[in-house]
Amino acid sequence: MVSFQHGDPTGHHFGHLCKAERGKSSAQDDEAAEAFWNGHLLWAALSHPGGSVWPVLCRQSQGHATRLHLERSRMPTLSMELLPGIGMQLVITVRLDLSGNCLLGLLSEVIVISADVTVTTNIKCSSFESGAVQVIADDCFCILGAVKIKLLSGLLSLSVHDIVLSHLTATLPGLLCPVIDIVFNIVNIQLLSTLDVVIPVGSKGTVHYHLAGPPFTSGSSLIMDLDGTVQQMGGSIIPHDSYASALPPLLDRLLIIGVRQSFLNSLLALLLQIQPHTFPCSSEAFSGANQLRDSITALYPTGCNSCPGASPLSIRVESVGNPILLLEPNKATVELSVLLQVFVKRPDGSIINLLLLKADLSLNVRLSISRGSLVLAFSLGRVSLILQSSDIGISDISNLKPHLIKLLVETYLPLLNAAAAVGIPLPDVFRIPLIRVDFQISLGLLLILV
Repeated sequence: MVSFQHGDPTGHHFGHLCKAERGKSSAQDDEAAEAFWNGHLLWAALSHPGGSVWPVLCRQSQGHATRLHLERSRMPTLSMELLPGIGMQLVITVRLDLSGNCLLGLLSEVIVISADVTVTTNIKCSSFESGAVQVIADDCFCILGAVKIKLLSGLLSLSVHDIVLSHLTATLPGLLCPVIDIVFNIVNIQLLSTLDVVIPVGSKGTVHYHLAGPPFTSGSSLIMDLDGTVQQMGGSIIPHDSYASALPPLLDRLLIIGVRQSFLNSLLALLLQIQPHTFPCSSEAFSGANQLRDSITALYPTGCNSCPGASPLSIRVESVGNPILLLEPNKATVELSVLLQVFVKRPDGSIINLLLLKADLSLNVRLSISRGSLVLAFSLGRVSLILQSSDIGISDISNLKPHLIKLLVETYLPLLNAAAAVGIPLPDVFRIPLIRVDFQISLGLLLILV
């Protein structure tokens, strides 16, 4: 169970659990949700502008019935508990200070009541459509705790005390349970649809998050399957297979977010858009430039008239296709292809293509969370080099592999990691900060454990 009250920093974060955080939500909606979790909206729902009037709570058979005013509602303490197979249980404990006039015989007395009340309601999913979950408050119970009743004159008979207490016990549930429904309607609290939000991915596009399927509870964990629509700047959508995953009903963590491999691949296709990069084959560009140049020169065919001799070499690196993320048990890798062109530019502007190679890379992936974003860092795993063409007839590139790997590590991999450092922004799920986060990787699925 997680509990909090107004002013409790830990509770304040979890207190946004029920806040509707939609991309389309207005500032008024956010203020209303904030007010609910700070207790103000609960007080306002109990009250009527100008000092609300409550129904009859004090009466005697021979006396005239009066009404009670809500003078003060102490800031509620709220707690959440996950109920496997049901949803969540919301428990609100509040102290109500009431006052009014009670007609005792021929005299009207000022009566003051202080009552501790606990309201318990279950929060359930009622429908799931287009990635949004509609939730309702159900099975509301109201329990009256400690009650203090006194008259301003101090003359309170046992019979009057029992009558007032009896009416409080009978009446408060009928008053407070509808208040919970009212508050839910006012704030439009949809506990599990706070993920319907559009977030920019750097300057390259946006991701519109939603749920792939209804969330569920297991043990003490709330488990949800995250999906979304990835859109490039300019309007085109990067497609991916969208389906609900089989999330594991285990792991004792507060919140478990599942992200599928296909969805992550669409995000990587947006994030890792690297422009072609051309640079001279010099030691300033990468440390193995001289060795690479000498090794290429050694491959010139005998009697080659078109070979450039001592002309300076240039290198062009260009990504080919989209990167592919592969998720396997306890392992994440990215596969992508790169074109490497080594060429000489003649004085007349024409180009001699010494080598055109395709490099198929397998990159090891390290996952982390930074500033609310999922960050991938890459290191080189395997490299496969394939000669595509050569204008001067080079056919064997086996001796070039160590130098070309150094070229990729020192020039291309930094560009890749710089692009990935922007991170994949994650939705602010229930305002729970993603600080101490663990990952579990299974086949085709990444689990973020909060």
